[in-house]
Amino acid sequence: MERIKAYCYSRCSTCKKALEWLDENGIKYELIDIKSNHPDEETLRKYYTKSGLPLKRFWNTSGIPYRKMGLSKKLPQMSEDEQLALLATDGMLVKRPLLVGDDYVLTGFKETEWTEKLL
Repeated sequence: MERIKAYCYSRCSTCKKALEWLDENGIKYELIDIKSNHPDEETLRKYYTKSGLPLKRFWNTSGIPYRKMGLSKKLPQMSEDEQLALLATDGMLVKRPLLVGDDYVLTGFKETEWTEKLL
């Protein structure tokens, strides 16, 4: 049976909606607090590779740390390795919810995307 990991932040309204959607659809998952137990660099690299998504989809661009650090201007000049290292320093930099299954990784909650992958 597939083990789905759902990295979320308890005060994030999008995460709450996503978890509600999973529950309504009877999908079992392991809930992980992205703030206190965020993925390390090696794990993020695995997720990024598995996802097939552009690395920019892994950034929480609306978060306070992202804005405070001025990352919208800095990221284009950074290598993927530098971005992954920085992303691993703070779970609040990571786009959430981050849903990880055996053969997919989804960033953010887009119901149509989740329906395609999970139902």
